[in-house]
Amino acid sequence: MYRLAVGNPRLKKGLGQHHLVDGALCRPLVDFLEPRGKRVLEIGPGGGVLTSRLLEAGAEVIGWELDLAWAAKVRRLLPDPRFRLVVGDALDLPWERLAGPTLVAGNLPYNVATAILQRLLPHHARIPRAAVLVQKEVAERLVASVGDEAYGSMSLLVAAYARAEILGLVRPGSFRPPPKVDSAFVGFTLRPPPLPEAEMPAFIALVRLAFAQRRKTLRNALGAGWGKERAGEVLAASGIAERTRAEELGLEEFLRLYEEWRKVDAS
Repeated sequence: MYRLAVGNPRLKKGLGQHHLVDGALCRPLVDFLEPRGKRVLEIGPGGGVLTSRLLEAGAEVIGWELDLAWAAKVRRLLPDPRFRLVVGDALDLPWERLAGPTLVAGNLPYNVATAILQRLLPHHARIPRAAVLVQKEVAERLVASVGDEAYGSMSLLVAAYARAEILGLVRPGSFRPPPKVDSAFVGFTLRPPPLPEAEMPAFIALVRLAFAQRRKTLRNALGAGWGKERAGEVLAASGIAERTRAEELGLEEFLRLYEEWRKVDAS
């Protein structure tokens, strides 16, 4: 564990704590969110570097901090009445009870970043925009499109729920303790999904099945879950060649594949 400074709580490796040291680095995130006069839910305020910038930009901030010691520290550092604090795990955030509109920000722990985003993205009715700091490799997956090396199931999940863009890079030396990799700010403009909410779990399951064995053709990858005969039938009805691989298809093609699967499954 790493001690940030005398009198500060320890930073816990197990919680993936890497705190920013300079609030100026947060400008791309703050500019994207445009938080003046708005409510912002900040995941993991830690030492309050981003929190301070959000408050300076005119936001009302709700901090959601897992580490009790750092929660107490940031509460003492930022007595601003516009800053409220909740001690809790972001993986347990009750997104469905969040008052809207609320913006979301945070320096997300690397080990749970995608899990948090998977829970956040379906809530476009409450969250118009979100901006987070994640490992650069994760950021590249979040914004990737067909043809990009980083393109995968998470890229498609994001595309179904939001428009995502990389806002800026952050080097390891900008954190205490420094991580071993670069990081990046990613901004999300949320939107309604292309299918009714009740159908999205089945669509996402199809996408994950397709990408589960990336080197295999779609007929073999989907056949692992559906059987090869049914997979071939769905692909033919979708107008997709059996030797196509998942990384060659975009959101529209996967939606067509899903609709044809529903028809075949219902017959």
